[in-house]
Amino acid sequence: MAATPNPASESIVRQNKALLEQLPFTDTQDFDDATRGLVARREPNAVTDAEGTVVWDNDTYSFLQGDAPDTVNPSLWRQSRLAAIEGLFEVVPGVYQVRGLDLSNTSFIEGDEGVIVIDTLLTAETGAAALQLYRQHRGDRPVKAIIYTHSHADHFGGVKGFVSQQEVDDGAVRIFAPEGFIEHSVSENVYAGTAMNRRAAYMYGAALARGPQGAVGAGLGQTISTGVVSLIAPTDFITTTGHEETIDGVRMVFQMAPDTEAPSEMLVYFPDFKALCAAEDATHTFHNLLTLRGAVVRDPHGWAGYITETIDLFGGDAEVVFASHHWPVWGNERVREFLATQRDLYAYVHDQTLRLMNKGLNGPEIAEQITLPPALENAWSARGYYGSVSHNVKAIYQRYLGWFDGNPAHLWEHTPVEQSIRYVRFMGGADAVVDKARASYDEGDFRWVAQVLNHVVFAEPGHGAARELLADTYEQLGYGAENGTWRNFYLSGATELRDGQFGTPTETNAPDVLNQLTPAMLFDAIAIQIDGPSAWDEKLSLDVVLTDTGQTYRLTLANGVLTYSARPQPGAPEATLTATSKELPLLILGGLSADGITNSASQLSGDGSVLQRLVAVLDPGDKNFAIVTPEAP
Repeated sequence: MAATPNPASESIVRQNKALLEQLPFTDTQDFDDATRGLVARREPNAVTDAEGTVVWDNDTYSFLQGDAPDTVNPSLWRQSRLAAIEGLFEVVPGVYQVRGLDLSNTSFIEGDEGVIVIDTLLTAETGAAALQLYRQHRGDRPVKAIIYTHSHADHFGGVKGFVSQQEVDDGAVRIFAPEGFIEHSVSENVYAGTAMNRRAAYMYGAALARGPQGAVGAGLGQTISTGVVSLIAPTDFITTTGHEETIDGVRMVFQMAPDTEAPSEMLVYFPDFKALCAAEDATHTFHNLLTLRGAVVRDPHGWAGYITETIDLFGGDAEVVFASHHWPVWGNERVREFLATQRDLYAYVHDQTLRLMNKGLNGPEIAEQITLPPALENAWSARGYYGSVSHNVKAIYQRYLGWFDGNPAHLWEHTPVEQSIRYVRFMGGADAVVDKARASYDEGDFRWVAQVLNHVVFAEPGHGAARELLADTYEQLGYGAENGTWRNFYLSGATELRDGQFGTPTETNAPDVLNQLTPAMLFDAIAIQIDGPSAWDEKLSLDVVLTDTGQTYRLTLANGVLTYSARPQPGAPEATLTATSKELPLLILGGLSADGITNSASQLSGDGSVLQRLVAVLDPGDKNFAIVTPEAP
């Protein structure tokens, strides 16, 4: 039975109330913008899959009304109320958005006969629901094109809710994406996908109850849907800024923005509508430079530079800017101000971090010292609901200087468990630490309590009092967090300490994504699963012959490393696997089993034990690994 949440402590109540006096809560422009142009709502707004399982239910956020309760930071409460506003909206005549059907938005640009869809939500079920809502009120227009603005799954995963693979293959629908889209969308979701998805469960609060003491939203949107992630490969890749296309009478001008919010990203301007799609580079929050689920650190300097270019290219004409999250901004003066605020936010935090870094401060020290200028501090669109000044500063430090802060004491530290055992021993034992932590808890020093009790739990995972007080502490930190993903992380940690691990509710490394892996990516995906020590003494060679492309790869396992080459190799392999490039992902993802090969058109010749020996040293990831407790031995 799940534990009953605690009320907010006095110190958190005071902290949250103080924020009401610090920020401009009387400014309601965002609420006007978020409701402007409403055409219709989807009622009820729950989406089910083919088996009837609910994969999205925005109605569970209906509690987001009125003033913030004590258990929610009032700034985050405001943001969550805005992000939960749902429906089909007219941005300008001919441009429509569906919001509140997933973490992201989908947009519709009407042409002479059909419609162009920008970003397709995360899953096919929510994508289909969005298209149905649009067609109910705007007619059964055929989809003429899809635009993926960037390589994150919540912008392409719902594509099969809009169009079929056959429609694309027949040439009825074109799909546009920025250069590098396939490589980045697939690799991010496969190579480190197991770890990212597990952490994403914390980040989006996927297992949390929704309510004032649970999940209220993730800042960028409410949460992620849990349906089927799909992918249809693009037909057209955009490579240069200024490239123009006209589809169904709709003129589009593209701006490349690689290595900003995503490694492969682009913005789109629609001159005839004077409408700018900012992708995910300008939203109503300080975005992540290093998302808490994990990723490669993003470049805030380049990000700011691309927004400057956006202003230069389109700022003179654009009358509305809309993005794939949140709500639009109307009027040329406000568009320019919004873009400039976003640009200055990324530039300021980047530049000041570098300034203080060069004075010898480390990441945590800089994060505590940096304060935004008043114009940014009081701009709602610059608040840290998804990214934050704190963790973005640390990301910038990591981008430039890496994990090591230069202090030799941090060069060769013990593992978390070994550190914790020693810390707890030095502090007088687990019971003594818990007693002292209770006093700090009562004083409201929750950051310190979390640090010391984390040591107790890692030293003695079964210490019930430590687990209970640490869960209570995470809960209070969640109640005070302005950042939606911080709140979700804290409350997810509390949940797992109390009720056990909840695994990975949503996975983005779905079959459609995996089927886009090139042979080289597939071999890399196998290589990172090799259990090195178990494979130290194993040696094998396997040729993979792809009959449809004429390619041959030699795979070699030696010294615990799987390598491959497409060049001709000396000597004969121990075995040869003959297949097509379409069959190869299915065979590999099916575990390279003999039955899989027998049931396909593939053939294995030579030493049949090669595949068995290879499979024997594979060690797939754990979708339910421990986060707030040590892994069981």
